Amino acid sequence: MRSVQTISRKDLDRKNLGYFIAGFVEGEGSFNVSLRKKSDYKVNWQVVLSFNVSQKDPSILYIIKKELECGIIKTRKDGLRSLDTTNAQEIVEKVIPYFSKYPLLSKSKIYNFNIFCKISKLVQSGEHKNINGLKKISLLREKLNKGKGRTRKYEYKDIFPVKESSETIR
Repeated sequence: MRSVQTISRKDLDRKNLGYFIAGFVEGEGSFNVSLRKKSDYKVNWQVVLSFNVSQKDPSILYIIKKELECGIIKTRKDGLRSLDTTNAQEIVEKVIPYFSKYPLLSKSKIYNFNIFCKISKLVQSGEHKNINGLKKISLLREKLNKGKGRTRKYEYKDIFPVKESSETIR
């Protein structure tokens, strides 16, 4: 078990700010992968890596944006603000190294971050551009952010439907 250090806001030097942000992301952040149907893509699917943090008050989002040196801050229809990073290169070069340096603590967030890292490596190596790579990514994505409240427009079975043979139809 890791020890937990208490940090007051007045003591937030760069190192402590990193741990503060990791803790904040622990509760308010998400690592996700979306799939978008694209007929002009070789495999007909676009893989979109996404890191976001949501909050009503945008002040901490601006701090995180400055610290990570990436992302954009948006206002949603419900008034909630979010810092969103969907640029795969920024995720691989900035987001993942940041949370590797300032690690998350909860088992579920660590689990999701590790899957997100695996998918990011596959995307970085171009695996999302071939069917076998897309299958690997889709299977890993099925494990990401499991639980109550997770919604997906497309699941693995939507991308790779099982073809029924005449033997299975009776």
